[in-house]
Amino acid sequence: MNDLTISATEYQSRRRLVLDQIAEDAVVIIPAASERIRTGDSTFSFRQNSDFYYLTGFDEPDAVLVLAKVHQQVRFILFTRPRDPARELWDGKREGLEGAVKHIGADEAYLFSEFKERLPTLLENRRQIYFPIGQCAHFDETLIQAMTGLQRMVRRGIQAPQQLCNIAPIVHEMRLIKSEAEIAMMRQAGAISVEAHKQAMKACKPNMYEYELEAELAYVFAKRGCRHVAYSSIVGGGCNACILHYITNQDKLKDGELVLIDAGGELYNYASDITTTFPVNGRFNSEQKALYELVLSAQQTAVKLIKPGLRWDEIQQTIVRVLTEGLVALGILKGHVDTLIEEGSYRRFYMHLSGHWLGLDTHDVGAYKEGDNWRLLQANMVLTVEPGLYIAAGSEGVDKKWWDIGIRIEDDVRVTSEGYEVLTPGLPRTVADIEAFMAAS
Repeated sequence: MNDLTISATEYQSRRRLVLDQIAEDAVVIIPAASERIRTGDSTFSFRQNSDFYYLTGFDEPDAVLVLAKVHQQVRFILFTRPRDPARELWDGKREGLEGAVKHIGADEAYLFSEFKERLPTLLENRRQIYFPIGQCAHFDETLIQAMTGLQRMVRRGIQAPQQLCNIAPIVHEMRLIKSEAEIAMMRQAGAISVEAHKQAMKACKPNMYEYELEAELAYVFAKRGCRHVAYSSIVGGGCNACILHYITNQDKLKDGELVLIDAGGELYNYASDITTTFPVNGRFNSEQKALYELVLSAQQTAVKLIKPGLRWDEIQQTIVRVLTEGLVALGILKGHVDTLIEEGSYRRFYMHLSGHWLGLDTHDVGAYKEGDNWRLLQANMVLTVEPGLYIAAGSEGVDKKWWDIGIRIEDDVRVTSEGYEVLTPGLPRTVADIEAFMAAS
């Protein structure tokens, strides 16, 4: 997987595109993430800020990216930690100032500890400061203090910034359209995650604990190169499958129940996101089969719609109609389909939306509307499609035979120039395929 990389040229092009969208006398400043204490003197596993990573490919904490135009040329300045043989002995190699220039492509590199001291010089004669407003109060305060200090020096002929602007919308719109290199990364992350879900299906047996299936997933993720999960894995058996973001994963899996697994690996910071639902004992009962086939029909119908020019909300509308028609046919909802949809009656059992953008973040960035209108899909957007049905015990007016059945089916889909590509193919999805796969395991 070492050949799955984003080139230095691509990072450079991204930085130039950012500056092409702002004024000549503006400056862009984006901080990296910092390590966070988990307990005592140990830290959580480090995860870089996605916007910072998107523009640099630099995966160390305590750094700051500065972008500006100087004589029409992009100037990339990186503040970072110094080389430190003593710390590197314990924590691993650092790029340092020399590596920031040689390997990351910075035009200039300075120590992270010097950022506040050098900041006023970087802001001189710049009219606007673009930064991720509101993401870090301390960083916001640092920039405002520097700007205020410069404004007191106008009698010396220094031009001080007059506007604070949010860089997020610019970078997030760029991130919404994936490059071929990003698609390749996500395709591989998807393949690894498919393998992990299949391993969980193979291993599943009644009286296992949910965390045992979570361990099967984690093993495959790590073995195949996804050193981190894209989000906390959901492994919910029986009634727990009706809890949308259930992550306790500590109950026993019971014979005759379904288990819902929502889990994805993260490869070089790019996410995958898959949900499978299958019977703990390998065989669906009649109620489980009926609801599962309904959710699968909704998912497959929605995926087949995807192409450039499709409105985002058309995916949800299609899913809602398929599910509502099916729930009426099964007697779970009663009434006219159009009226039930208008009243939102389906929301008792399907309470979320059709999916979300996917990329460096699991719930990736980018607007879903342009003004008052739902966005039209474009080539190389990546989204999830994930209809579900969740009928919790005690659901009023619903026969008990449907209670505690929770089902979600989710795949990652790339919009192509003419249609779609499922980035997570190869999972047993039909009832017959799931039962045959688990019987052969």
